[in-house]
Amino acid sequence: MLALWILVVPMALVGGFQPSPATSVHPPALWMRPSLPVMSTPELKLMNTSSSRHRHSSSLGASTTPTAISTSSKENTSKPSFPVVLWRFTRPHTIIGSALAIPALHMLAAPTYAAAFTTRSLCSMLYAMVPALLMNLYITGLNQVTDVEIDKINKPDLPIAAGDLSMKNGIITILVAVILSLSMGFAHPVFGTQGLNVALWVSGILGTLYSLEPFRLKRFPFLAAFCIVSVRGAVINAGFFAHARAAAFGASGSVMECLTSDPRCILSSLYFAVFGIVIALMKDVPDVKGDAISNVRTFSVRLGQKRVFGGMHRLLTALFVGVGASFLRSAFLTSSSLVIQVGRGVVGLSAVLAGLSVQKEAKPVDPDDSKQVYNFYMHLWKLFYLSYLVLPLAR
Repeated sequence: MLALWILVVPMALVGGFQPSPATSVHPPALWMRPSLPVMSTPELKLMNTSSSRHRHSSSLGASTTPTAISTSSKENTSKPSFPVVLWRFTRPHTIIGSALAIPALHMLAAPTYAAAFTTRSLCSMLYAMVPALLMNLYITGLNQVTDVEIDKINKPDLPIAAGDLSMKNGIITILVAVILSLSMGFAHPVFGTQGLNVALWVSGILGTLYSLEPFRLKRFPFLAAFCIVSVRGAVINAGFFAHARAAAFGASGSVMECLTSDPRCILSSLYFAVFGIVIALMKDVPDVKGDAISNVRTFSVRLGQKRVFGGMHRLLTALFVGVGASFLRSAFLTSSSLVIQVGRGVVGLSAVLAGLSVQKEAKPVDPDDSKQVYNFYMHLWKLFYLSYLVLPLAR
């Protein structure tokens, strides 16, 4: 993505990822070699005997040196490139969710579907996308920078915990990301809207308070959940909805006005706030071991994995079934245009199927098995993506 490649160029200048140039050693030419003195037969025999003993005594070292060189060569060639490491550093499942949210909210805010595909609307989407993804990188990257010891237990494959990204380069990456993100918020007279800046600044502040000492709100379960629910609920949905109205469609209205007076903005914010609760609590279920050792008292540590897992998958099922029933009823019992009714029917059917999917995937999961819970958690992110894909039809 464009946002990621903006970071690759300055980071390449920092160094630390370029392979060292190999030095080649060539034997001297024949004419440069010194001539050997002529020896007598007894001297030659003595020299051959000494040379044989030397070769026998050093045979172990000679046999291990090529192996060591080969192993070192394999390690150097298997180290991932910086763009690959950077992609893993973004926590792709979160950055994909942010990337889907912006066009979905533009289409939801559009007065008509046709208005969502004008040049101005597309430019507004792209302009908001870059700083939003950079801010996402800052928040997830800061969490990894401050959680290295916990990640070595819970998520050892993350770049810093795995040794693929140095602490220095991790810090430089997140600093570049947050500076570029906030700068783009006010750099353009039309697209640098109040909605965009609210989304960026509030997300950045809550993400910092969540991870960084001395605040480190992730240690306190209610405050940690509040940070995630706020960002995934009102901040992203109301912020980018207001940005779309102002930048793409020329409408007036602040973030608070959209959040309190526009039904589409209110419902999308409430829906994703509830989904955010599920994500906030479910993500900690497979991480109990590292969190307990590091004295991070999450709900899963306090209440147990089974209770949190059961409560969250039932809450998400209820959300899907409730939304699905409401939209299916509206599709058949209200008088609207055919396009609107079909859209509501698609949203309702998708929600009901998503609810059934939650129950099906949750049934065989052992809450004490971290791998099974993590796979289920990633399934929830797929349903999160689906929610934004059908959001433009929720009219």
